[in-house]
Amino acid sequence: MTPLQQQWLLAGGALLAALLLGFAIRGTVLNRLARLFARTDTDLDDLLLAVIRRHLPIWAALAGVALAARLAPLSERVALTTDRLCAVGLILSLCFAAAGLGAGLLERYTRRAQAGVAATSLVQNVLRVAIFACGALLVLANLGVSITPLLTALGVGSLAVALALQPTLSNLFAGIHLALARPIHVGDFVALESGQEGHVEDIGWRATTVRALANNRVVVPNARLADMVLTNYSQPEPEQAVLVQVGVSYDSDLPRVERVTCEVARELLRELPEGVPTFEPFIRYHTFGDSSINFTVILRATAHTARYLLIHEFVKRLHECYRREGIEIPFPQRVMHGPSRAARIGETVPGSER
Repeated sequence: MTPLQQQWLLAGGALLAALLLGFAIRGTVLNRLARLFARTDTDLDDLLLAVIRRHLPIWAALAGVALAARLAPLSERVALTTDRLCAVGLILSLCFAAAGLGAGLLERYTRRAQAGVAATSLVQNVLRVAIFACGALLVLANLGVSITPLLTALGVGSLAVALALQPTLSNLFAGIHLALARPIHVGDFVALESGQEGHVEDIGWRATTVRALANNRVVVPNARLADMVLTNYSQPEPEQAVLVQVGVSYDSDLPRVERVTCEVARELLRELPEGVPTFEPFIRYHTFGDSSINFTVILRATAHTARYLLIHEFVKRLHECYRREGIEIPFPQRVMHGPSRAARIGETVPGSER
């Protein structure tokens, strides 16, 4: 075997050894670490291990290629170019690993800070763009490209870009404001100023999507959303007061009506998962109506959307209870007063001469 063939064989052996070493570490050391980390209370080590497991074969391959280029009978220029390309690949792999790790940490923090709410795509995309921008600068610097003129050109051209993309940038910065100020979270039930209601699905770089109860998707530009009057039914807490209007006859025993109504409401809140069982329902009389004494029953639902089933069941149970207890819910009535029979047939009504 010639010395040249020996060098190529040595280079190939180095590349193969690097690959086998990478897969061996992945299959033995990382698997043992995974079983060890599974017994810990935190999930940070699991997240870091998942990122390393995904990129370890790539790092081993890049190291093997760089080593093989040095051992192979190649010119210094080719070896140097190979080193730079391997360094570029390593930087890109590290950027992907950092982006995955950062997104996982952000998702973990958001779910803990906001009680299981997922992070918005805007925040995740901004984090990825920042990481890959830093990686791109490192790649250019590694390839020998001076980044100072590039940064100067970007600074000068950013003014023209900002003027051309003013509406887009307005929505972008409004989305960043919504993501940082957090007046709404993903999953919140909101009512827009225009009248639409639904759950917030995502806060993107240009618009926020809201899924209505009818399963329609409402897309609202971030700039408009930041300026409009918006009702968030999920903050500061998802529990909602539920008001039900009821009317009873003027002949009803009002203390008895109050007692019976509260018993029905109390039983309902304890039995239905949509009700808050610890809440004590109550009523408030407020109006002498045309045909009934009107009052409001105050219940409490676990969420805004739970109010519909709660009202539905309460109306059914209250109607059945009133019928069983003999409490009348009167129909609307109107009494018409007309002229007497004598006046209708043209007779003179006593006293009408005056």
